[in-house]
Amino acid sequence: MSATLDDTLQSHRTHRAVVMGILNVTPDSFSDGGVFLSPPQAIANAEAMAAAGADVIDLGAESTRPGSDRVGADEQIARLRDILPQVAKLPVLVSIDTTLAAVADFGLQEGARIINDVSAGRDDPGMFPLAARAKAGVVLMHMAGEPKTMQVDPHYDDVVAEVRAFLARRLAAAEAAGLPRERLIVDPGLGFGKRTEHNLALLAGLGELASLGRPVCVGASRKRFIGELTGAADPADRLPGSLAACLAAWGRGATIFRVHDVAATVQALKVAAAIDQARGG
Repeated sequence: MSATLDDTLQSHRTHRAVVMGILNVTPDSFSDGGVFLSPPQAIANAEAMAAAGADVIDLGAESTRPGSDRVGADEQIARLRDILPQVAKLPVLVSIDTTLAAVADFGLQEGARIINDVSAGRDDPGMFPLAARAKAGVVLMHMAGEPKTMQVDPHYDDVVAEVRAFLARRLAAAEAAGLPRERLIVDPGLGFGKRTEHNLALLAGLGELASLGRPVCVGASRKRFIGELTGAADPADRLPGSLAACLAAWGRGATIFRVHDVAATVQALKVAAAIDQARGG
């Protein structure tokens, strides 16, 4: 049975793995840009991910890959208009991946229950009040800078401590805007203004982020650092490395996994969870 919103928001306490399938309706996303632009293709992919065991479909109409340009609210909504309402009919949660309150509002009205905001509410001051009114779940992600320039020269003195401190501040800001802490999820933002060594340190140190007391979402799927570690230049060839990152994150307290390859991730996490149960974990 797919996770409910409450299941997802309590997954850090129940130790339930929640798989979030990625659906980009964009021409330029790093792995699947242009593949699911048409409504029939996008809806068919969402159906396939739901059948493969996805708990959440994360639907985005703006690429946030390194070097990407921003996309306005009207264009995002136009890309989503014939897709999101159909995806919302599936027996899964829908997450709207946007930093703009107008787009999030459209998504929530059409059936989304979660807002995945890579700016952690910094891009649009209307995002937190909207989410509070709608009783939505919100993913707060760490990003250094903005997508256009975030990979130019990222630097940290202590990436785990700095990302944890940022997420703590954004949790406090969301609460101050009326969002109950119980509706918030944190994400270290792998690949968003981080070098390979930063991504590895964050994966190794996820326990520090889990100590914030909220579910930790990890999006390692097919990312560049996996290619740099393995030599897999094509993102489509990075499934084994993506699974390794997910399992490492699971072992360190993450419970929500944003992925392209739903079936393989669901299977891997089922086995990992069964092993944990067998040893009383």
